Amino acid sequence: MADRGGCCPPMDLFRSEAMQLVQLIIPMESAHLTVSYLGDLGFLQFKDLNSDKSPFQRTYAAQIKRCGEMARKLRFFKEQMLKAGFSTSTKPGAETDIDLDDLEVKLGELEAELIEMNANGEKLQRGYNELLEYKLVLQKGGEFYASAQRTATAQQREMGSQQMGDESIETPLLQEQETSTDLSKQVKLGFITGLVPRGKSMAFERILFRATRGNVLLKQVPAEDPVTDPVSGEKVEKNVFVVFYSGERAKNKILKICEAFGANRYPYAEDLGKQGLMINEVSGRISELKTTIDAGLLLRDNLLQTIGEQFEQWNIKVKKEKSIYHTLNMLSLDVTKKCLVAEGWSPVFATKQIQEALQRAAFDSNSQVGAIFQVLHTRESPPTYFRTNKFTSAFQEIVDAYGVAKYQEANPGVYTIVTFPFLFAVMFGDWGHGICLFLATLFFIVREKKLSSQKLGDITEMTFGGRYVIMMMSLFSIYTGLVYNEFFSVPFELFGRSAYACRDLSCRDATTVGLIKVRETYPFGVDPAWHGSRSELPFLNSLKMKMSILLGVAQMNLGIILSYFNATFFRNSINIWFQFIPQMIFLNSLFGYLSFLIIVKWCTGSQADLYHILIYMFLSPTDELGENQLFPGQKITQIVLLLLALVSVPWMLVPKPFLLKKQHENRHQGQSYAPLESTDETLLSEANHDSHGHDHEEFEFGEVFVHQLIHTIEFVLGAVSNTASYLRLWALSLAHSELSVVFYEKVLLLAWGYNNVIILIVGIIVFIFATVGVLLVMETLSAFLHALRLHWVEFQNKFYEGDGYKFHPFAFALLEDEDD
Repeated sequence: MADRGGCCPPMDLFRSEAMQLVQLIIPMESAHLTVSYLGDLGFLQFKDLNSDKSPFQRTYAAQIKRCGEMARKLRFFKEQMLKAGFSTSTKPGAETDIDLDDLEVKLGELEAELIEMNANGEKLQRGYNELLEYKLVLQKGGEFYASAQRTATAQQREMGSQQMGDESIETPLLQEQETSTDLSKQVKLGFITGLVPRGKSMAFERILFRATRGNVLLKQVPAEDPVTDPVSGEKVEKNVFVVFYSGERAKNKILKICEAFGANRYPYAEDLGKQGLMINEVSGRISELKTTIDAGLLLRDNLLQTIGEQFEQWNIKVKKEKSIYHTLNMLSLDVTKKCLVAEGWSPVFATKQIQEALQRAAFDSNSQVGAIFQVLHTRESPPTYFRTNKFTSAFQEIVDAYGVAKYQEANPGVYTIVTFPFLFAVMFGDWGHGICLFLATLFFIVREKKLSSQKLGDITEMTFGGRYVIMMMSLFSIYTGLVYNEFFSVPFELFGRSAYACRDLSCRDATTVGLIKVRETYPFGVDPAWHGSRSELPFLNSLKMKMSILLGVAQMNLGIILSYFNATFFRNSINIWFQFIPQMIFLNSLFGYLSFLIIVKWCTGSQADLYHILIYMFLSPTDELGENQLFPGQKITQIVLLLLALVSVPWMLVPKPFLLKKQHENRHQGQSYAPLESTDETLLSEANHDSHGHDHEEFEFGEVFVHQLIHTIEFVLGAVSNTASYLRLWALSLAHSELSVVFYEKVLLLAWGYNNVIILIVGIIVFIFATVGVLLVMETLSAFLHALRLHWVEFQNKFYEGDGYKFHPFAFALLEDEDD
């Protein structure tokens, strides 16, 4: 939840806000306004005091149903506006007092008017589309008859010598089927005209032939342009057809087939004169309908535009009213049925603001009795509330994705702000790639006001929400890139000239072989001379590996120290003496000592083998170190540290279960109930119950001992595996560097070497796409996930339980983020 500015004390991310359970006794006449003011304030999380009742049995079920119906109408308006190309205003208009009853009537009238307009428009549009099809049938049908007449006239002239001159040309389409000139044997044929979808035309013709046993004549011609179907309203490619038949049985079959294939039928006059009149009449009706439809659309657009101007205001009003009644349903009705009783959690700092809101509601509602505010004492664990801003919220979400901190538990989010982007940068270190990432993030930050009010895609919205995390990652990547001296894998002498030079001309590749120191040490970062052939570059590789161990041990120590703050805060001295202290001794006797040796070796320039020292510290602790000795008294120091590490294991395992058993017996000796504690002490003690259970539960010594055994084994093995896990910092950094080298040398430099402009352009394009796609997208995601794992598993498991629950206040400000 965002910080609310000057109304709140300074944020403390290390501990969650102090919470209190409050009770409100609200008169019925001011209940609605009181809840509304508390929603504007947004500092009270109501408890459901009617959880045993179904939603339909609650007091304000009818009001919620009304609000739901109004919300449905508003969704209908929104759909209609989107279809018409109107967008709802993202910013609500001036705040006006809208009566819910008046709004309900207005929405009902607007819905009825809009539905009527839609129905009339659909009816007119369907008639318009039918007329367009009818006109097309008349035109194409006229072409059928005109073509057939010309054919019949030509045939008459050819057959004049065979006494065919007296044959009528009024039925020319039958000429193809007639085999006799005997007029007494001719029968009167009927015909059906219409349009059939082109995709079904072949099947339509086949079924007609089979159903009538070939006793029909079908003529088809395709329409040049797609036609809007009157039934579906979609553009469809169609064929105009004419079917000639004989007899009622054939007609009925043809009508059923037309219906089955979705063929629209239209009347048609055989007389050519009538055809022209019908075309003129249909064209006139089309023009009239077009004018009517345009006028109707204009009226509908004006109505939708009027709705759109007030849509957000109405929508927020309905959402607020519905949420108010939902909250009122969580309140219990007093026995006198004149008051509502509410309970909920609120931050301690918001007490005065809540009381002022209650007084203002009583005054504005003209209530003779004000609401009563009182703090309740409880043993229930409060919710966790960290006040964040747009910068810290994304880091807190990273922690909350693992688990919400319990009440007043030390929050890893404070350290995550620095450690998360830094560990990412250790794996992603390249100041060229860091600058690219920073510029991409800067786009989201500069346009954040505009983008925050828009609907973004899932990936874009996730990236926008974490813009400040990515900004910190890019800045740290620039820093570590300068330390590694890598700009798209290319070293630069930014802070001075290299301290090394070749001994003679045979030294060409600037590797460690053949180099001598001729100047002062390079002032910052890795010397450019060390970026030679990677096969002969042990220094940079060794630097990254040892730095990973140092960072890992430092962060694990930080996790154990935070467990001390938790134990101290919750007054748990057993955890301090038998968890925090032996864990610190075990971890630092082994891996803390290894970190110390790494630093000593760097400072002294010794050639000692640290792997040999650490291994034989266990296998042969009394042997002489020889050339592996880094400081005086190293042998005695290692023996002492080894003994401390061995002693710390039973120190963690054995005493704690017995002390917890004794503590439990002392607590319950001679009493059934513990004396009532103060509110703060009660909340703190109840928020941090250990595995030995609640006060009223029996103490299971075997269960506690097994739990402590598992915890001890997990820590001992985890200390080893977690330290090894931090080597992923080295592995990912090496992989990122090698991929950069491959793309630079095997794509860009290779294309440059051909001395061909086209190849060079292609090489640059491939290099850009490979850099963006692989190094700036895939490698960023990979390093992000590995940094996430290091925080969730290696860091937070040392101290963070994350078994709390979030503070979800009743706040109107949160309604804007909810979907309809």
